[in-house]
Formats: sequence, C-alpha cells, structure tokens
Amino acid sequence: MVNQRNIEDLCICCGSFQIHTQHPLFDGGMCIPCKDNFLESFFLYGEDGYRPLCTVCCSGEILLTCENPSCNRCYCSECVDALVNPGSSAKFQAMSNWKCFLCLPLISENGLLKKRRKWQENLKDFYNRESQRSLEMYKAVPAWKRKPIQVLSLFGDIEEELINFGFLENSSGNGKLKHLVDVTDVVRKDVEEWGPFDLIYGCTPPIGQLSEHPPVWYFLQYYRVLQYAKPKVDSEKPFFWMFVDNLVLTEDDREIASRFLETDPVTMYEMCDEMVKNAVLIWSNIPYMKSNNSALASDWDLSLLAEDIQSLNDFSLWPTRLVNKCFIPLREYFQCFSKDHTS
Repeated sequence: MVNQRNIEDLCICCGSFQIHTQHPLFDGGMCIPCKDNFLESFFLYGEDGYRPLCTVCCSGEILLTCENPSCNRCYCSECVDALVNPGSSAKFQAMSNWKCFLCLPLISENGLLKKRRKWQENLKDFYNRESQRSLEMYKAVPAWKRKPIQVLSLFGDIEEELINFGFLENSSGNGKLKHLVDVTDVVRKDVEEWGPFDLIYGCTPPIGQLSEHPPVWYFLQYYRVLQYAKPKVDSEKPFFWMFVDNLVLTEDDREIASRFLETDPVTMYEMCDEMVKNAVLIWSNIPYMKSNNSALASDWDLSLLAEDIQSLNDFSLWPTRLVNKCFIPLREYFQCFSKDHTS
C-alpha cells in the first residue's frame, strides 16, 4: 500500500512470492498450489445455489455472501481483512444488502482488492491457458440480458430438476423443455424447427432397466442429435450439452464417447452408510464438470461398482438425481425464476 512491492508479484490467495500466473478476477498474482486449487474449486456450488468457497482464494471460512439477486459469490473474512482493511469483514457483515467486489463498479475503493477490468474474459482465458485441457466456456451474461432457457432432453426427463432450480415455471415464456424418448426418426430439420436450444441433455437407462437397444445406441443417437442442435462455429451464444451414463456403457463404449465428445467424463455418486448408493459418468461442457471434487478415485473399477449398485436392487434412481447440482452454473447464462417470482 506504500508502493514497496507490486501487487502482481504477490499471491493474493496465500501471500506467497512464488508467482506462477495472475489472478483472473482481481489484481494480484497466484502461486501454483493456489492456481490448482482455483481450477478445481471455483465452479463448485452448494445445495443453496451459492458457491461455498471464497471467490478470491477458493477456500476460507466465515464467508460473506453477496446479496445481489443475480450473484452467488462468497468471500472469506481472511481475504477481506487482508486485502481491503483489517476489520472490513465484520463491517460488511453488519451491512444490509451488501454487494460484493465483482458486483460493485470498477471505480469502487476497496483497498488492494480491485477487480480486473475484463474479469469474465480473463476467467475464460485463465481456464483455457492453465487447464490440462481446454475448457469450453462462455462469457457470463448480465442478469438483465438473460433469456429463458430452451432445453432438449433425450431419453431421461429432467423437468423436475429444471423446475427445482427455477428454469421452468407454469407461466408462458419462462423456459421450454422438449423431451424425447425415441429419436430414431428424428432428422436435422426436426431439431432446427424445435430449436434453437441452449442445453442438450441425454442419458443411458438405469442399471437393471430393460431396453430394446444396447447402451451405446443411446450415446450414438445423442451425439447425432447434438450435431443437429449445435450453433454455428462463430456463434458466441452460450450453448451447453451433457450426456450421462448410469454405468451401463462398456469400457470401449466410454472410450468412444470420450473421443467423440473430446473430453473425459467425471464420476458423481451418492453415499449411504459409507457405501456408494448410485453413481454416474458425466460428459459435459458445463463449467462445474471441470472440478475434481466431483470425481471418484481413478483406481475404482467401474464394472465392479456397477455390480455393487445393482445388488442393492434399487433401479428407481434416475441419473438426474445426481446431476441436478450441475445445472446451478447455468444461472449465470439464463433467466432463473425464484419460487416467489421476484427475481
């Protein structure tokens, strides 16, 4: 603060001087451990729809929550007190309708915690540059420009999940869901007439559910329809896709899916009495899916895991039970209606 050192030469997450890159959101540097933690944790969301970790350091406790209806970010008292001013976290906590540092205007004075001029673009570039693989991301849409989401759901019905997160309501114009069970006769013209779509969802049937088609058929049909629905290459319109396997694809089938979709899957699961109750593999370009915190240990045998789950004799768990939290990041791109119809 007395110009003895450039803030970009300091990791604003932990205070280290071993700088690897710049923080994507705020003025300041970032060391390798903090960079790795940021990549894994930034898109995690809690059950209440808020990010449970600090926006600056992606850790921390005693969190301040932004009260802007279009924001879901939190900040830890350690970062706020260190970068803004000692005691600032208590001051902000006592305020009503507190707006966070990314919601405030660029000229706002908050000590050393200053948001970057184009932080949304910086975040995308940061992930593309620092991730082991390029993560397809879109620029967040300002709340006043967000439009209702248009969804095409293949095989599995996700209406309940979209309603729970406020994407679908009974009133007209509040989002649209088209659900198809059989797409054998669907051609490009059909998809273009139904669309344009913002999210294409598809899944294999649950373990133990009889089907006239082999499991890989569901993926190949999904991939075919996905090509029909994708926007043009130069389009900046946010477009998301997700395919879920309920552990019925073979190892060769999973390799085919990863090659076609150009990304590896993440495994999500439910635990009950220290036992995996249900698990799914998910391929998606939704930001949350990059997080390693949602993945199983890589040395788990998925075929044995599927057998263990099947032995529970509970085939009622549809994959959407596990992927619903993945839809929360979509609130940054599409209109979301709260239950009291005020947002």
